[in-house]
Amino acid sequence: MTTLRAGDLIEVTRAASVQFVKPIRCRVIRVLDWITYDGWCWLDVYQLDDKGEAVARRSIFVRPAGLVVHRRTATVPVGRQRGGPDRTCGPEQAQSGQR
Repeated sequence: MTTLRAGDLIEVTRAASVQFVKPIRCRVIRVLDWITYDGWCWLDVYQLDDKGEAVARRSIFVRPAGLVVHRRTATVPVGRQRGGPDRTCGPEQAQSGQR
């Protein structure tokens, strides 16, 4: 099965789900942890236009094995994320109620 991550660019075709007779391109927001049939998953995605701009936010039910992944996101080391402080919450922070 294909492992998807936030930021991956995918093409959703009929191979992923029969509802996509006309393929769409999307950027993965997140993989939802909802209970599904074996080999299927729910994805939150931004549907992209021909220029690569987001035009709609959608939740789609697909078979990851049928998706075409055009570009995978780069792995960012924990604690070295761009755009702000480290957002991890360790056991000592969880106990004291701090975030």
